[in-house]
Amino acid sequence: MSKTIGRDLTEGSIVKHLITFSSPLLLGNVFQALYNTVDSIWVGQFLGPEALGAVSVSFPITFVLISMVMGITMATSVLVSQYAGAKDTGMISRTINNSFFLLGIAAVVFTGLGLIFSRKVFMLLNTPEDILGYAVEYLNIYLLGLVFTFGYNVVSSVLNGLGDSKTPVKFLITATIVNIILDPLLIFGFGFIPRMGIAGAALATILSQSLSFLLVFRFLVKNNHLIKPDFKNFKFDRDLAWKLIKIGLPAGIQQIVVSMGLTMMTGIINLFGSNAVAAFGATSRLDQFAHMPAMSLGLATSALTGQNLGAQKHERVKEVFKWGNILAVGITAVIVILVMAFPRAILQIFTSAPHVLDIGSRYLRIVGISYIPFSLMFVTNGILRGAGDTLPTMVFSIVSLWLIRIPLARYLSSFKTLGVDGIWMAIAISSIISMTMSITYYLSGRWKNKKLVTKNAQ
Repeated sequence: MSKTIGRDLTEGSIVKHLITFSSPLLLGNVFQALYNTVDSIWVGQFLGPEALGAVSVSFPITFVLISMVMGITMATSVLVSQYAGAKDTGMISRTINNSFFLLGIAAVVFTGLGLIFSRKVFMLLNTPEDILGYAVEYLNIYLLGLVFTFGYNVVSSVLNGLGDSKTPVKFLITATIVNIILDPLLIFGFGFIPRMGIAGAALATILSQSLSFLLVFRFLVKNNHLIKPDFKNFKFDRDLAWKLIKIGLPAGIQQIVVSMGLTMMTGIINLFGSNAVAAFGATSRLDQFAHMPAMSLGLATSALTGQNLGAQKHERVKEVFKWGNILAVGITAVIVILVMAFPRAILQIFTSAPHVLDIGSRYLRIVGISYIPFSLMFVTNGILRGAGDTLPTMVFSIVSLWLIRIPLARYLSSFKTLGVDGIWMAIAISSIISMTMSITYYLSGRWKNKKLVTKNAQ
């Protein structure tokens, strides 16, 4: 394995690895979320609630598209980490090549379908008429940069599997700064740049995403002569592609189930009007940030689990589970206290509309406490993903979201005394149930039966 990229996670302190590996991931997640969050701030504060609602209803759809390929990128990270633990550089390179091939095809197909059916999808979601035009405009421009979003996720997953969580973040920070600069220039116009409104927010995002991909891809190619894409000598590996699909398909379906569930939830919320949509858009951004520490630790536990299983060091995985959850709960508890104590003040970052602030504040007070069980679920699922056991987490998502959250949201919100608050209660309840299923499965030990690579296989 190359000495220029990556970290050996099979030796040394588990706690130190978790903190060292997850800290850049947390920073990266913050900056990744800032792409759309900066859009929301500029749009919500200066273009009005309708434009903010358009960005909000677009988010679940973009999440669906990205989720369709996140299974493959996750599978790439799992295989790269386990091959890294087994010291098999040849299989790492072949995994990279085939991942790019699969996701390149997906990017072209999804972009085309998205451009064709965007308006129809928004109409199926009961998008209010005053938001529809803005939403279609924003999404169609965003779709044009989808290939770069996919590409960045591939390279990041490779580097994470190798134990390098710092490099993608460096370039992501650069791209986010560019996005922050471009947003006001393209939204409001400056000099020869015309005023583009909400279209400018979308264009700033895709230009920044393109930059992050180009920078991190250049790094991978120029700084590692053993592990890098080799398109000139590329050969489609059917067995390896099938392994990527077999691992990634359940994870991809899980992401699709989650994103489509979010889309369905948005459709239910749309019935309560533009203020509810805008409030959910703002609180969803806050949810992203609140979940980031646990999400980052979940990715760290996947990398540590993958490398240690590849190296046949199973006892270290138990320590990864224990310390991952301790760190996740400790950090998330601080976030819960802040969100519960100052919901209105935090929401004023996004909007000053009184009715939106009222609805959003009630959301945070109801859903905020569920951040802790959610953090436990993220870390536990990270262990299962690192082992390549992705089917159970898919089942858990289907049960908690489609059999519990959505039906319960429809039922509770039908009571006049609850209204939209019934939806927020359903979100909290389903999060607790999801955590319970994940931990129960982990404790059963069935995930240990997965075996993807053999140490020192050549």
